[in-house]
Amino acid sequence: MLYKRTLSIIYASEFIMTPSTTTWKYLAPNPESSYRQLFIKGTRLRAEAIYAWTVDGSEPMTPEEVAAGFNLPLEAVGEAIAYCESNPPELAEDRRHEERIMEATGMNDPDYKYGGKYKVLSPQERARLGL
Repeated sequence: MLYKRTLSIIYASEFIMTPSTTTWKYLAPNPESSYRQLFIKGTRLRAEAIYAWTVDGSEPMTPEEVAAGFNLPLEAVGEAIAYCESNPPELAEDRRHEERIMEATGMNDPDYKYGGKYKVLSPQERARLGL
């Protein structure tokens, strides 16, 4: 497992740039998504998902495994890792947004997965919560 994490860090270090000067070759926003973070261009794969599979997951995969599994260039996986490791503010914003939704709809209730009720939010409730 340490080997996989080390590989990911090595690949990510090849792509680290400062946020103000970063131009991503394989990453771009998805205007059709409510997520503000970057996606692999031409896909619905969020950079944070790629990061989780390679670095942050319970059973991390190597960047090569992720690239092969999703038919992506290895450099795209490296960019996604570097982007997430640069800790862009939109990642934290997306997480806060998801937490607000989960809290408001009852998904954070411990009994939710055992048949708990999902609360549908009205447009007024969504607006009040900034969703």
